[in-house]
Amino acid sequence: MLTVLGFAMIATFLVLIMLKKMSPIAALVLIPALFCVAVGQGAQLGDYVIDGVGKLAPTAAMLMFAIVYFGVMIDVGLFDPIVRGILRFCKADPVRVVVGTAVLAAIVSLDGDGSTTFMITVSAMYPLYKRLGMSLVVMTGVAATANGVMNTLPWGGPTARAATALKLDAADIFVPMIPALGVGLLFVFVLAYVLGRRERKRIGYLTLDEALVPESDAVLVTTGGGATKGPGGAAKGACGATKGPGGAAKGAGGASKSAGGTAKGPGGAAMAEGGDSDGGSGERGGSLATATAGTGEGEDGGFQGLDPDRATLRPRLYWFNAALTVALLAAMILELLPIPVLFLLGAALALTVNYPKMAEQKERIAAHADNVLNVAGMVFAAAVFTGVLTGTGMVKHMADWLVGAIPEGMGPHMALVTGVLSLPLTYFMSNDGFYFGVLPVLAEAGAAHGVSPLEIARASLAGQALHMSSPLVPAVYVLVGMAKVEFGDHTRFTVKWAALTSLVVLAAGILFGIV
Repeated sequence: MLTVLGFAMIATFLVLIMLKKMSPIAALVLIPALFCVAVGQGAQLGDYVIDGVGKLAPTAAMLMFAIVYFGVMIDVGLFDPIVRGILRFCKADPVRVVVGTAVLAAIVSLDGDGSTTFMITVSAMYPLYKRLGMSLVVMTGVAATANGVMNTLPWGGPTARAATALKLDAADIFVPMIPALGVGLLFVFVLAYVLGRRERKRIGYLTLDEALVPESDAVLVTTGGGATKGPGGAAKGACGATKGPGGAAKGAGGASKSAGGTAKGPGGAAMAEGGDSDGGSGERGGSLATATAGTGEGEDGGFQGLDPDRATLRPRLYWFNAALTVALLAAMILELLPIPVLFLLGAALALTVNYPKMAEQKERIAAHADNVLNVAGMVFAAAVFTGVLTGTGMVKHMADWLVGAIPEGMGPHMALVTGVLSLPLTYFMSNDGFYFGVLPVLAEAGAAHGVSPLEIARASLAGQALHMSSPLVPAVYVLVGMAKVEFGDHTRFTVKWAALTSLVVLAAGILFGIV
């Protein structure tokens, strides 16, 4: 009974958020509450929720102060050189933009923390996706999948959990898996190339106006349909000359032809004309968002990219901020202090040094308050979901049912079985629940048929590419929140590609004789 209700609760949650019938926060709270009552344990709901909140409180604290810290680092200009480098590489080609997203996410993932990876990646790439009218779910999907593969690093979490649960050495698990994980990461880059080609076909091959990146290497100033001024003082359009599938689009002040029509705004403003987005994000067919030339106000209420002249920049403190960030990441990897404490100290120090005036500190905190509130709220809502799943015994019954459903003849192939099961189980369960609750059972079953616990542990890492888009992973809400993408849209787009990536990692592991 609990097995059926557990699967029904998860299915109900996913269907409602993918169909956009409920917001993720409401679904994470109300659906488990109703199912808790349905199994006759409504009286214990409070205990389950408090237990779940207690377990996720450190994660919420970490995300809150990580958002403030990296938000301040973005404000002061620490990542501006990265953005300029990405822009020089991308050259407004959708293929290069998507591949650049995968490369950036993979590199930043070396710190082992998904939330910081997503904050840096979205901050760097979001203006470019908006400027070129690209689908934002492509950005979130590629970033999440790349981070999922890299999440298997020994300091990323899953490898350490597998080593602890099976009393193995983390290096013995991870090092032999490097070739298979390398194949998985290469597949992500190929996937990014394919998705980029699809985006190029959808919106055309674009060229950035020279005014966007002048000789001083200034980064994007405005996004959406905002206009910038060229060298001669003339206002030019958001993307310079834009060739879309339906025709040509000229900058502000000229005729804009998109999808067979012509639109001209007052005072030379380019007006958007039709064309739906892919996955609910980005303009289509070369059409530009409504904007008045020279104002920098776009469709999203004047969103500013990384403006090279913004008042929050602190160029004289660049190397201090760089050293502080490197020290913070090193301390995380070395586990000198708990991660929430490190980010708390880092955020306080960054605010104090960069903005010594109290008014400036309050202004910076207020600027990032929306992200903090959204993410923290989502984490505590997820605590209700995980608390009920665990407290009612649903997750244990589901795991036992899945393990019991394995045919006896599959015993010698328990590594393969573990790899396949890691996809759904790490998606529907927390990593703690899978590695400490299910993996030992699978390892014991494998040992009875002569399968090494090392093979079981390595195979269990295969599902991490999919795990990073699970509704139970707090970092994914940082990703979709900063990218302004609906979680349901992200799920619908990403799950199939992430699952395929996980299967590629597993297949490579089998091919190389690792699992």
